[in-house]
Amino acid sequence: MRVVLADLRSTRGFVSKDTVVGGYGSRLQPFSRVTAVISYLKKQFHDVPSVHMAYMAAILTRGGHEVAWTRDELAEGDVALVLSSLVDYQNETSWADRMRARGVAVGFVGITASKMPDLFAPHCDFILDGEPEAGVMRLAQGETLRGIVRSEQVNDLDSLPFPRWDLINENHRLRQGIKWSSRPLGGGFPLLASRGCPEHCTYCPHRILAGYRTRSIANIGDELERLCDQVRRPYVIFRDPLFSEQRDRCFELCDEIQARDLTLTFEAETRLDRLDVELLDKLYAAGLRAMSFGVESLDPATLRKSGRRPIPRAHQRTIIEHCRKKGIVTAAFYVLGFLQDDWQSIAATIDYATDLGSTFAQFKILTPYPGTPMFKQLEPLLVEHDWEKFDGYTPTFKHPNLSESELRFLLGAAYTRFYMRPSYLANFLKIKNSAVRELVSRLDRRVNARHSMNEIADFSRPVTC
Repeated sequence: MRVVLADLRSTRGFVSKDTVVGGYGSRLQPFSRVTAVISYLKKQFHDVPSVHMAYMAAILTRGGHEVAWTRDELAEGDVALVLSSLVDYQNETSWADRMRARGVAVGFVGITASKMPDLFAPHCDFILDGEPEAGVMRLAQGETLRGIVRSEQVNDLDSLPFPRWDLINENHRLRQGIKWSSRPLGGGFPLLASRGCPEHCTYCPHRILAGYRTRSIANIGDELERLCDQVRRPYVIFRDPLFSEQRDRCFELCDEIQARDLTLTFEAETRLDRLDVELLDKLYAAGLRAMSFGVESLDPATLRKSGRRPIPRAHQRTIIEHCRKKGIVTAAFYVLGFLQDDWQSIAATIDYATDLGSTFAQFKILTPYPGTPMFKQLEPLLVEHDWEKFDGYTPTFKHPNLSESELRFLLGAAYTRFYMRPSYLANFLKIKNSAVRELVSRLDRRVNARHSMNEIADFSRPVTC
């Protein structure tokens, strides 16, 4: 049997899929010069192929089947498995219709098809409900799948074969990483050391598809060693939502990497209160070069009402400053538009983001994703019914304190304030001249004094970048 794995490229701008927002995906439609640059950089450095598709390729080839990987072509095959997303589902279902017209059986996988099957059912023969690997094992064993097929979570993650990145189509940008270096334009090699998330944030979809499980350190080490045998100095992207949830495991993983003498670099995502100076030093020695984390909001009460435990600001600053000293790139995530938010609270969050000192910042508008507790809470307030606009950057519900135009203004102002600071540009350009740095510091203080978010009151003015 020949199986086509379709990790489709959007026809309307760059879409992040893989495990982004639990797999629902995200699309940044540029609305300023700053966001146009960010969108371009995301396409260049975050075009990461789906780790689940690579697992499916491994399962199918282990079963003796032929695999073809496509981003947009109508490839020949007996069955096609399509990675679903919310922000690009119309492109995905259109592709599926064309494949079915050729006589190919089509199945959809991923959280979107699992939680919103009505969007996909008219365009396919089956949907794998849940993490896809167990369902793909049934397909590989010769079972004919029809309708909504429950794909149970695999509890023994060590039993899964390692992802087959070598089967990626030659047209995919990741081929540059397979052949050459540690930071390919495709973004790197995704790896899941664990699945699910033990936290209870009501707005986050990472925990709604399956429970929290971990792989053994030896199994992770085997995958890393295999990757190092295939690639010169691979750049690994740990896709775990909470990489350092278990501190001892992180130390064991670092010891495993060093004991095997693996030459690699990696990035990860976690909570700041799951990091400390000693752990960061250990991770850096093993190859850590970038860390992402959620700050979300400055207001502790807002975080608690959304199921998120606040992290002391002093600890946040300590960790980010230590990362800066070590040369670890940091990316902080913020959410604007919680139900408790108003102009002042969002302004304070944006001011805090500019002062915190992370290398990068990502701002999004609160989006209620289907299947989350937040969706149930906000469903009566929904004003947007085009699911593709649930992209993280578009207001989708009637906010009690802020209009749609105010939210859009604040989102644009957040990106402008963060990325157009004189000090940020100087750091980005690596300007080290002391006189220039002093001038930049004075300019920064002047900008902050004159343009603190709390002093901006004209919502109607355009965001200039």
